[in-house]
Amino acid sequence: MFGKKEKPEKREGFIKRLRARINRGDNWLTYDLANLVPGGEISEDVLEDLESLLVMADVGVDTTERIIKDLKKSLARNELKDLAALRAGLQSSLLSILDSAERPLEIERSHSPFVIFMVGVNGAGKTTTIGKLARRLQDDGHSVMLAAGDTFRAAAVEQLQVWGERNNVPVIAQQSGADPAAVIFDAWQAAKARKVDVLLVDTAGRLQNQTGLMDELAKMKRVVGRHDESAPHEIMLVLDASQGQNGLVQAEKFHEALGLTGITVTKLDGSAKGGILFAIANRLQVPVRFIGIGEAVEDMQPFRAKEFVDALLSSGNEDA
Repeated sequence: MFGKKEKPEKREGFIKRLRARINRGDNWLTYDLANLVPGGEISEDVLEDLESLLVMADVGVDTTERIIKDLKKSLARNELKDLAALRAGLQSSLLSILDSAERPLEIERSHSPFVIFMVGVNGAGKTTTIGKLARRLQDDGHSVMLAAGDTFRAAAVEQLQVWGERNNVPVIAQQSGADPAAVIFDAWQAAKARKVDVLLVDTAGRLQNQTGLMDELAKMKRVVGRHDESAPHEIMLVLDASQGQNGLVQAEKFHEALGLTGITVTKLDGSAKGGILFAIANRLQVPVRFIGIGEAVEDMQPFRAKEFVDALLSSGNEDA
């Protein structure tokens, strides 16, 4: 399981950066709750203002309604008497949504190779995430191989090869325009022969509304499944947090077509500030494996629900 070998100071450094980067701009994540209750009294009007902030932060209408419903029940029971109670109530509600999404990626050594499909639209940071994940896997003692399943863009293969060289891991690729399923077949055979622990498969940046491309992903899944009926063992969607509600649509389409087993959310230092995590956790119940806040390898870390919620509710000048 990832995270067990992390040094405390490294994790603390990531949390500090997370808080600093998501506590910028002007939205609900940086909005001091005290601004909602200048008179100090928690009322229905205060909760309505909070509701608007949540919706604008890409938390989603359904998820926001769930949060506000919880808070209104507390208000009716006279439990929201002051700002501290409101913050505690909001924290509890947010955690109840995200707790189920905190399920770290586990590499089962009984599967050799353990096959991970990385999927997502162009620009989400998929190939970069593969490189970072390869490094984490190596640090955790696993041997790794990369498969260049995005055969439509020569640049994608080149970028993956750069990460392979940087991490000193082999990359299985074919010429531009080759059948991605054939690449996956070759990569699986090579990983099996070399007794590689984990095979990380890059795929083309799919537009979730292009049925033909989704069908091709399903074909790649079937090809590897013929050789190991349990594979792929992880289908991880890489999602750009700044996509907002469109990110939820993407996740739903990929989940419907492939059956996602995990999500990595990138670019949390962007404009959406991560509100989409709540919508995804509430709607899909798919684990959030990792979150990313920058380009460096250490800027991608396993998702921890309490740390994330604490970061969202902290003011910009609080210490990590």
